[in-house]
Amino acid sequence: MPQPPVRIAIAGALGRMGRQMADAVQADARLALAARFHRPGISGEGLVSRDEALAMADVVIDFTTPAASADLARSCADRGGPALVIGSTGFDADELATIADAAKTIAIVRSGSFSLGLNMLVGLVEQAARALDPGDWDVEIVEAHHRHKIDAPSGTALMLGQAAASGRGIELGVARRVRDGVTGARPAGEIGFAVMRGGSIVGEHSVSFCAEGEAVTLSHSAGDRIMFARGAIAAALWVAGRPPGEYDMRDVLGLGDRARRTDRDAIA
Repeated sequence: MPQPPVRIAIAGALGRMGRQMADAVQADARLALAARFHRPGISGEGLVSRDEALAMADVVIDFTTPAASADLARSCADRGGPALVIGSTGFDADELATIADAAKTIAIVRSGSFSLGLNMLVGLVEQAARALDPGDWDVEIVEAHHRHKIDAPSGTALMLGQAAASGRGIELGVARRVRDGVTGARPAGEIGFAVMRGGSIVGEHSVSFCAEGEAVTLSHSAGDRIMFARGAIAAALWVAGRPPGEYDMRDVLGLGDRARRTDRDAIA
C-alpha cells in the first residue's frame, strides 16, 4: 500500500519563505499541508495557532528568526514532537543550546542552507582546504544577499568557513569578519569574510584560495528561493520518523552517518 503523505506545518507562513514553502508542499503528492501559523496574535488567511499546528503535523518547516526557531524547538520537544526542519540563520550560543537540548527529544534538521548545490560546495571547500597548505594559501569567503537579510555573514558563509576550518583541522576562531583601517599584514591561516547587501539578490557565495601567483575560486549562485524549498522538502521527508538528534543536510544527502550537534556549523 502507498505510504500516507507526511503532514507538514509551516511556521512563519506569511513570510517570503513561508509562502513559497506552502506552495511547494501543496505541489508534492508525498506531502500534505496540515497547517500554517505565524506569530502569536496574527490571524486570517487560513492560519491556526502554533499549538493547533503542532498537534496536526508530523514535521514543522521553519524559516523564521533565531529566537522564534529556538522557542519552537523547545515547544516541539515539550510535546514529544513533531520533528522540525530549521532554515533560520543568525543563532547565538544560547539559542543553539536550546535547539541542541530539544534534539535530545525530537529529530531536528538544521542547516545554514538547504540548497543541494551549496551543500556540495561545502564538501568541495573542505576537500580543497585539506589539500592546500594553509601557510601558502589564504582563504577568503565573499557573500551577497538581498537588502532585507538581517544577519551577516550569512549562515551559509559561516558553513563554508567552517568547512575550510574543518579541512585544515582547526576551529573557525581564526575568522576575520571585518577589515577596517590599518589592519596590518594578513595573519597566516586566517579565514576572511566579506559581505554585500542590496536589492533582491537571492544568494551569492564564493570561496577563494589565494597563493603567490595563482588563485582557485569555488562559487555558487542562487537564482530562485524554490531551491531552498526543494531542499527543505527533502529534509522533511527524510526526518519524518527519525530518532531524536540534531541532523544537517549532509545527513539528508547521505554524506553523514550520524546525528551531529552542529554548533560550529552556520551559527546560522
